[in-house]
Amino acid sequence: MLATVLLLALAAVAVVVRPGPVAGWLGNADETPAAARTPDPDPSPVLAGPDANAPEPTPDGVRAALEPLVGAAELGSRVNLSVADVTTGKSLYARGGDDGTVPASVTKLATGVTVLEARGPGYRIPTRAVAGANPGEVVLVGGGDPTLAVNKNGFYPGAARLDDLAKQVKQALGGTAPTKVVVDSTLFPGPVHGPGWDDDIPTGGFGASISALMTDGARRDPEAARKTFDDTHGAAERYPQPDLAAGRSFARLLGVPTDGVARGAAPAAGGSAAAGAPAPGTELGKVESQPMIRLVDIMISDSDNVIAESLARQVALARNQPASFTGGAAAMDAVIGELGLPAGEITLSDGSGLSRSNRISPSLLTDLIVLAGNGTHPELAAIFGGLPVAAWSGTLGERYQVAATAAGAGVVRAKTGTLTGVHAIAGLVTTADGRLLTFAVLTDRAPAGDSDVTRRALDRITGALATCGCR
Repeated sequence: MLATVLLLALAAVAVVVRPGPVAGWLGNADETPAAARTPDPDPSPVLAGPDANAPEPTPDGVRAALEPLVGAAELGSRVNLSVADVTTGKSLYARGGDDGTVPASVTKLATGVTVLEARGPGYRIPTRAVAGANPGEVVLVGGGDPTLAVNKNGFYPGAARLDDLAKQVKQALGGTAPTKVVVDSTLFPGPVHGPGWDDDIPTGGFGASISALMTDGARRDPEAARKTFDDTHGAAERYPQPDLAAGRSFARLLGVPTDGVARGAAPAAGGSAAAGAPAPGTELGKVESQPMIRLVDIMISDSDNVIAESLARQVALARNQPASFTGGAAAMDAVIGELGLPAGEITLSDGSGLSRSNRISPSLLTDLIVLAGNGTHPELAAIFGGLPVAAWSGTLGERYQVAATAAGAGVVRAKTGTLTGVHAIAGLVTTADGRLLTFAVLTDRAPAGDSDVTRRALDRITGALATCGCR
C-alpha cells in the first residue's frame, strides 16, 4: 500500500488523467476524447520506490552515522532532529526530537497535511460575482484563491481567470450594462501581515498582504515574475492592497471605470429587484481554482508563502474558525490532534513559516510524513508530489552537488526552510539498502555568515543516511 500511495503522489505531478483516487481528486481536467489523445509516457522515477522488505536500520547504526555530524559548528548551538522508518513508524534517532524549534518554511508540510485533511484533495476554491444592491452594480466576492489570474498571462498555469468570470457576468446581466464594481474580501478578517514576521517581509518580495481576493499571489507583473522566477528565487513586487487591485482589473474587463472600485460586502440573496435587473445577491458567475492537490503541490515545490497563508485559512473555514492568522493556526492545531498526532508539539502563528513565533518539534514533522506515507490516509500523500529532489529541483536544485553531500543527490526529497539564523530540512531519504526513512533537522541558532555553509552541514546529515545501511 505504501508504494502505491507514494507512486500515485509522484504520478499526479506529471500526469493529470489517471485511474483511481488521483483522477477523482483532479476532477474532469482533460476534456480531450481518449481516442484523440497521445498516450502519456510513464513518469520517470526520481526517487527509488520504497521496499518494505529492505533491511531495517537500527537505532545504534543511525546514531553512529549521525553523531559525528550533528555537532558541527556550522549548525550553531541548537540542533534538533528526528529520524524514523516510514514503513513501521519506528523512531531511529532523536536529539531534541520533541523540542519546539523555529521551523521556517518546513511549516508548509503541516499546512499541506492539514488542508488536505480538512478540505480534501479535490476541493476547489471559488471566486464569485453577484449582483449588487443597485442596478448595474457587480460585487466581486473573494473566496481565498491566491492563484486567481486576470487572463491567460497569469503567474500560475491553469488558474481560474477573471476574464472568464467577466464573460459570465455580461451574459447574466443581459441588457443591463455593469456600472460599478465592489470588492468583497471580508472572508479573511484581521491583520493582513503575520505576527512574528520580520519587518521586511511585507515588501521584500516573498510575502504579501494576505487577502481573500487577489490575483497572481498579489504580484504586480505576473508575466515578468514568471520569467525571472529562477533568478529571483520567486521574489516579486506585490500589491499592498491586492483586493482593490483585483477589483480594478475586473472593472476594466467589464468596461467599468476603475476609479469607482471600492470595498464592500455582497448583499444577501433574496431582495427585490429593479425592473430588468437581477435581484441583489444573485450569483452572476463563478470560477474555481485548481484542486487542492495542485495548490499544495505548488506551495511545497515553490515554497509559495502566499499560497500557504491562504491554505491555512481554508483549514480555518473547514473547521468553522475565523479565516485569519489566529483562526488558521488554531484550526491547523485542531486537525493535527484529529489525526492522532501530538498537537502539544506545534505552536503556530502563520501557515507559511515566515513567523519567528512558530515552533514545531522534529518528531512531529517525521510523524506527519509517516502518516502521509503509510497508506492509512491516502489523501495526505499529495504532500510528496511537490517535495524538491536533491540536486535536481526546487530549493534543492543547487544543493547536494559537492563531494561531501553528493551521496544525497536524487535520493533525498525534502522541504527546506530558511530565515536569518534559522535553517531546516525535512523529508524522505532512501538508504543504501533501499529502506525509506523520514528525517527532520532544525537549527534555529545558526551562526551569522555564509548560509550555504550551514546548508551543507544539514545536507551532510541527510547524505549520511543515504549512504549507510545503518545496521
